[in-house]
Amino acid sequence: MQLTRIPRRQYTSGRTPMEFLPQLTKHLGGPNIYIKRDDLLGLASGGNKTRKLEFLMAEALAKGADTIVTTGAVQSNHCRLTLAAAVKEGLKCRMVLEERVEGSYDPDASGNNLLFKLLGAEKITVVPGGTDLTQAMQDMADEVSAAGGRPYIVPGGGSNALGALGYVSCAEEILAQSFEMSLPIDHVICSSGSGGTHSGLVAGFYGNQSGIPVTGISVRAEKATQESKLHTLANATSDLAGATREVPADVINVRDEFVGPGYSLPTPEMTAAIQTFARLEGILLDPVYTGKTAAGLIGLVREGAFSSDSNVLFIHTGGSPALYAYPNEVLAESNNA
Repeated sequence: MQLTRIPRRQYTSGRTPMEFLPQLTKHLGGPNIYIKRDDLLGLASGGNKTRKLEFLMAEALAKGADTIVTTGAVQSNHCRLTLAAAVKEGLKCRMVLEERVEGSYDPDASGNNLLFKLLGAEKITVVPGGTDLTQAMQDMADEVSAAGGRPYIVPGGGSNALGALGYVSCAEEILAQSFEMSLPIDHVICSSGSGGTHSGLVAGFYGNQSGIPVTGISVRAEKATQESKLHTLANATSDLAGATREVPADVINVRDEFVGPGYSLPTPEMTAAIQTFARLEGILLDPVYTGKTAAGLIGLVREGAFSSDSNVLFIHTGGSPALYAYPNEVLAESNNA
């Protein structure tokens, strides 16, 4: 795989840390749990979308764009980071926010909604759940064009083949770090939402013949639907990266039983996981993605999915600003930790 031929901006200096979590490992009785701190990536408050945006913004600039158009949920980390990247590049940014849970949008809410204002989003349009977001973004882009602007559409989550190259790069970074640390990684756990992170990791590990399995914890879609989408995206990403082997369907693994009642809706296990990571390791997760993914990690450990001496790597995809929009949920009493 050869990524250097593909234009890329750089928003992070160096690699993100890969750290051992001794207190969590002790608390769960093994396996050895490590964390990849992609919450410390560059741009406003960090997060996984930064890696994707390095490739997407390079294409936007090459095409002469002056306005970025994107979409996400009402507390979208992706929208926050896309807006931050646009600001850094001197571009305007417009967003279509999908109210996936009816009545959930509050323009005066804290968290990412506050940051949309602080970072200076040019326009925010809120649409009901189930809206055709591709068409909604195109309509917004057409408005920009009609006013003489030059729009560039960044898909939700930055999760097309170009954006997913950011996690092919991350897979290669992990392999380099594990070599330097003399640390064999036996399993990787990540969030599985729009799919760019999960499919990029799979494409990167498979393309480099690492043999490292990746399990994605779904935050929204059912297993079969998500795995089909990821298989298509992983192969498109692999092809763009210059790989010579097709990614087989059986390396795509999604667990969907930690979603709970729906996207962004709290579960006791999510609350417990957020509190456990904060109080044992001083690490902040978010209630929509990493909280449920950590609940999945803990659930898999407790069901005996990993041997006690194996090394499991949790990908921290960021999102902590959303904590401040869910204070009651993340501080709720929990007996599940």
